Amino acid sequence: SASVGQVYKARLRRGPALEAILGKTEAAKWGGKTVAIKIQRPDVAASAALDMYLIRRTAMWLSKFRGGDLVSIADTFGMQLFGELDYIREAKNCERFRELYGGWEDVVVPQACTSLTRKKVLIMEWVEGTKGPWMGSDGIEMVRIGLRCSTDQLLRTGLFHADPHRGNLLRTPKGHLAVIDYGMMADIPESDRYGLIGLVLGLKNKDIALATENLLSLGFLEDTTQVEILVPRLRKAIKNSTGGTNKASDVSFSKLQMELDDISRDNLLKFKIPPYITIIIRSLTILEGFALSVDPNFRLIRGAYPYILKQLLSPEGLEQTPKALEKLLVRLLTVNGEKKEVEWGRLRQLLQLAETASKSYDPSKDNDDDKGSVSRKTVDLFLKFMTSKTGLFMKEPLVHELAEAIDGMASIGESNLLRMSRGIIRPLPGGNGPVNKKRMVEIRAVIEVLQSALSVDDDADKNGNDRLELFRGLAQELLLILNDPSQRELVKPILEEVTSVTQMVAVEVLEIRSSRAIRGVLGLVEAR
Repeated sequence: SASVGQVYKARLRRGPALEAILGKTEAAKWGGKTVAIKIQRPDVAASAALDMYLIRRTAMWLSKFRGGDLVSIADTFGMQLFGELDYIREAKNCERFRELYGGWEDVVVPQACTSLTRKKVLIMEWVEGTKGPWMGSDGIEMVRIGLRCSTDQLLRTGLFHADPHRGNLLRTPKGHLAVIDYGMMADIPESDRYGLIGLVLGLKNKDIALATENLLSLGFLEDTTQVEILVPRLRKAIKNSTGGTNKASDVSFSKLQMELDDISRDNLLKFKIPPYITIIIRSLTILEGFALSVDPNFRLIRGAYPYILKQLLSPEGLEQTPKALEKLLVRLLTVNGEKKEVEWGRLRQLLQLAETASKSYDPSKDNDDDKGSVSRKTVDLFLKFMTSKTGLFMKEPLVHELAEAIDGMASIGESNLLRMSRGIIRPLPGGNGPVNKKRMVEIRAVIEVLQSALSVDDDADKNGNDRLELFRGLAQELLLILNDPSQRELVKPILEEVTSVTQMVAVEVLEIRSSRAIRGVLGLVEAR
């Protein structure tokens, strides 16, 4: 921005002249206020046009020797650059961003004076603050706020600040993060935002079908002919960007950008990096560099875990679940994305990630939360998801599979009793049915994750005191909820949903057993 325009600090003078331009109401609001006035440098548009001509010609020439859609990337950069020259557009971007994030208690978004702004002159509120890097705990807190805000832009609103460098982020005297300069912004479509998450999850989980589906929808590939070659290379690129650990929390966006660029250079592969992906990775690389300057041990992905999971499983500020998010969750959490069977392995992985995220909230490992409260957050997130509109698609397959599991456990007990009594105690009609052992193992694994979320360290577990204290705390919280009318109202939807699921499971268990009894009586199946 400094190369495009010069910023001055000034105070708007009250009086008839200001009233004539703004009207009495607006003049009363802005009169006497300290403002930032950004004035565009002379001939900057001509210089930018020449620069873009040379960049685009170079991109066209390089495209003859290497892959990747360099011309489209150059065009996207040009759109960003010329958008930054239009100060009226920047003022509108600022107001859009203010509407979305101005209400956050730890984020400051200056107000633009759109009535006084012209194409080459921008006027907005002056924000007092210090530019980064900020050292110590203050610096970590600023990075945390910026990371939460960027994650929200990517997953919820789609209005993405594409230039979050240290000159555009200020720490205010009250310890809030002020975001300034809205010249370089990008609108990321909802389908692309969640498609990108689906691609990363597909590559990480070796789900070729999910990865291919998103490679095509996002525009990385035109067809499926080279998927078998490309997917292993992308997985290797992600592994290299983690320094060889292959942990998502260790991803370096600067390394990832270089790895993707290496793949796109290959003329044999019809692979291209969509321009908006370049914008996202570039801005995350800037934020990553900023974070590392504050704390060399900071990991951007690890720090973003809590916000990503919260938006995926319990999106806030949305009246209904975005279709792209629902499609992704259905694809991830039900077998073949058919909403008929729960993908218990994926659900377990998600819960483990949620627990890891809650315990690694501070990427510098400065965790002040007690283990009990952190663990309860994991269980709370799971319950909220399962009983929310977002998790509504899970209800039918969950009821079916819980009923099947309960019937299976009962059948195991009946079979054991029949064996131990040497056939004297026989099961009731419809009992001792077939057992889906694989499903039982999968459900047990999910239950173990939930149990581990409420566990304590080994030494404390030996005497049981801390575990007892944890459950005593949970019981006290439950009593408080039951005795507090306002709290009861808050949890009422969850309790109603749990009651509904319990009733439906009980009915289905009875249906399974009665159906089996009838088939046994009619001789349609061999009675056991």
